[in-house]
Amino acid sequence: MRELIINAHVPTDSVNEGFIPAAKSLGFAVILLTDCAQAHREHFAKQGLKAYPDEIVACDVFNPLAVIDAITSRQQQPAAIFSNSDHLQSSTALAAEYFELPGKDWQTTYRAKNKAEMRKHLAAMGIDTLWHAVVCDAKDLKTIQYEAPFPCIVKPREGVASQNVSMARNHEELYAHCAAIWAEHAGQALLIEEYIDGPLYTLETLGDGQDLMVLGGFQVKLTPPPYFVELDAVWGTGLPSQVEAQVLETIRQFGVGFGACHTEFVMSESGPRLIEINYRNIGDYREFLLCDVLQIPLFEKVLQLYLGEPLPNIQVSNNAAWIRYFTASEAGKLNHVTEGFTLSEEALKLTFLPLRKVGDTIRLTNSNKDYLGVLRGFGACAQQLENAMDRASQSLNWEIAA
Repeated sequence: MRELIINAHVPTDSVNEGFIPAAKSLGFAVILLTDCAQAHREHFAKQGLKAYPDEIVACDVFNPLAVIDAITSRQQQPAAIFSNSDHLQSSTALAAEYFELPGKDWQTTYRAKNKAEMRKHLAAMGIDTLWHAVVCDAKDLKTIQYEAPFPCIVKPREGVASQNVSMARNHEELYAHCAAIWAEHAGQALLIEEYIDGPLYTLETLGDGQDLMVLGGFQVKLTPPPYFVELDAVWGTGLPSQVEAQVLETIRQFGVGFGACHTEFVMSESGPRLIEINYRNIGDYREFLLCDVLQIPLFEKVLQLYLGEPLPNIQVSNNAAWIRYFTASEAGKLNHVTEGFTLSEEALKLTFLPLRKVGDTIRLTNSNKDYLGVLRGFGACAQQLENAMDRASQSLNWEIAA
């Protein structure tokens, strides 16, 4: 049986419940390379999972040479090398290039992950130019303090999941936000960039290296500044087609063209402005919602691109879809959670998944790490879906003891 290599960092539902079952359904043996082998072995020691990897191999997956070495030690050429991790797109792309397999351009994956390089590359192309600077300590910060436009955004240069992302309205807040991050992660490279005002949207695309297609996008509701935690995402941007075309052309010029890409942009007064290019599948359970609303085996379709197949002919449905995240409002010990459930009524379906369990200790991070549960739904009628989401939301409750 031919082997499909999946590079993974920490265990995620996207890989464990999405891509591994998809690879098995396509008829491949799954070899999981990971720097968190014990955590993955503990996960797959459970009974009743959708699918299991054929092997879990300990590997420094951040190092492309280590990935190549781990693969060359095997008895056969892999059918594909894939990762859904933000952190591992470049090492995966370099390994795929070495084995002459379909994959992403490693320079593009590097620029997408390194947000400062993304801004620099966009500026070099003369598109979507935004003031930005990188600082690693108080000395660096002092050199740019009078250049920074306020309000501005502070974020880790290679950050994920809105962790340590905040708005600074003045010099005092800028210093305080940076100092708080460096107190926990000394010397971490931080990106300071101009704040773009406006509602947040996403664009979800697939590419086969030749053609790039749009699956659709979400309208996203965030917590109020200074933090930016996603609370709701509604399928369908409702924006003019020329806006979508402009964002698509921007990421195409940036170098996006293969596999899945999740792009975030703000609709400003002057038009769409890029926030991030996440050169992988959308996450936080919206990947599973896409399977539902598009009525396609999305995980299989993504993997088939890495197997050298052309873009599939996907007829985008008119279904409505909504996802809602429930965040902890205080730190403490979790004493009660609502159990997971699935509801089907008329032409809609809701699924609630608790993300924390009784006994967990909650430490507020002002990021998606604060999520307690996620409710997702899809159906034919947007208004019926909204009403059902609201009713289900009211039935959820958590108890946190300080």
